[in-house]
Amino acid sequence: MTQIIKKDGKTIIKTGKRIDTMNAAEFERDIEPALEQNVDLEIDCSDLIYLASSGLRVMQYIIRSIKTELGGQVKMTHVKPNIYKILFMTCFTRYLQVEQD
Repeated sequence: MTQIIKKDGKTIIKTGKRIDTMNAAEFERDIEPALEQNVDLEIDCSDLIYLASSGLRVMQYIIRSIKTELGGQVKMTHVKPNIYKILFMTCFTRYLQVEQD
């Protein structure tokens, strides 16, 4: 379940356990309001244990919305090693800041 948290003027998107084909579209709909209102975004991945290619597509959408269109920053925090490996192999670590768990 996705949560959007406002804390100290910052928006944090807390992911659920999985972002895959079954829930990627729902995840994207859930975070849409946060993408329209923010230029600096943190994605808290402390619960995330599985990221499918459909989840990577949503991450690409987030990067494009925040960095390209708004000139903001995107940061993923509490990323587990298996998720970091996926992000690194697909070159997502070049386009967003990733902090491992």
